[in-house]
Amino acid sequence: MGNLFKIALRNLLRYKRRTLLTASLITLGVVFVMAFVSVSGSFKSMMIGQVTDSMIGHLQVHRKGFVASIETLPLNLNLKEDAIDRLEVILAAQPEIASYSPRVKFGAIFSNFTETSSIRVTAIEPEKEFRTVPLLPGRVREGSKDLKQGGILIPELLARGMKVKSGDLVVLVATNADGSVNGKQLIVTGVLESATGPGGRDGYVHQADAMEVLRMEDRQVSEYAIRLKDFGKLATFGEQLDGLLSKELNKDGKPLFELHTWEKLSPFFNIAQMIDLMTFFVKLMLIAIVLISIMNVMIMAVYERIREIGTIAAIGTFPGKILTLFLIEGFCMGVGGALIGNLVGIALIKVLNWFEISYNFGQQQGLILQASVEPTEVVVVSVTVIVVSVIASFQPAFKASRMEPIKALRHT
Repeated sequence: MGNLFKIALRNLLRYKRRTLLTASLITLGVVFVMAFVSVSGSFKSMMIGQVTDSMIGHLQVHRKGFVASIETLPLNLNLKEDAIDRLEVILAAQPEIASYSPRVKFGAIFSNFTETSSIRVTAIEPEKEFRTVPLLPGRVREGSKDLKQGGILIPELLARGMKVKSGDLVVLVATNADGSVNGKQLIVTGVLESATGPGGRDGYVHQADAMEVLRMEDRQVSEYAIRLKDFGKLATFGEQLDGLLSKELNKDGKPLFELHTWEKLSPFFNIAQMIDLMTFFVKLMLIAIVLISIMNVMIMAVYERIREIGTIAAIGTFPGKILTLFLIEGFCMGVGGALIGNLVGIALIKVLNWFEISYNFGQQQGLILQASVEPTEVVVVSVTVIVVSVIASFQPAFKASRMEPIKALRHT
């Protein structure tokens, strides 16, 4: 086998220009794929981080049926005291969880005493909420980031439309679970920009204020937002936690809780899927480039070396060895192109990061591109290139191994 490798390398070096051209095409394909994967992966990670760390969290737990009716924010589907205690025992026992935050969500009327508008309110325990969604305080563009009892964080859209600013006195009016209406005066603590664009009508109040407005005698929770220590374990931990929660039953013997990951709660998951789909098609382009390049050079090699193939066949070389010789040539070109492509691709990624390219996402301005590629991705691309190189070499190699020595020696 060692001699076959030497012969294969010698044959490739005999046709330097053609070998160099083919290796260059493979290298360019690998560099292009690595650059695209690193940049798109960086944008995808940033987008997911902005969505999960500024409002949603990695996972959410609700009472069964709440998400199906979430547009109306039904207070009758809140978790009650007993369910809250049972759930918190489970969450506190999971070492994978970094933090969790209870929320009460409800619709209300917002008034500045001259105008009124609707608002979606999320009542939080600020300390727990800011640990679970650490980018939330950064969305406050005016006023204080410290939400205390008696204050409200209002969305920028509402503040601009109703000409309300930090420090103003406003009224929040809501209908509680039994249908009665109640209101409470609050002070605008800060103005909150949307995490996903110029729209959004979501405000935040302290849970103590929500209990007063909604006249809750006992503690209630609409959802628990959960943050994991390792986001990469989201899928496996989600299945594990879902299994634990499914064992908790209500009085009717039906599941009490339902668990959703951020993908099921955010429309941005569709964008993430589109990025993955584009990455897949870019990899297909790489396969096509390698396949065509290697097959072309190997077909030409077989055509130009017909008499040589006839000679080595005539002196007793088995067809299997001739087949292996040409496959090794394709393998060597694939390995060379992949190695050089990986080195150039990694260098290009470092150059992109060195330039600190900035872009905007929603209301987030000046985000810096942090391109990176996982080692597993480098291995996958390299193995793909090498395997496709060998596959592309098979047909010309098979043709060479099946040549009749006498006919091949007569070829001119």
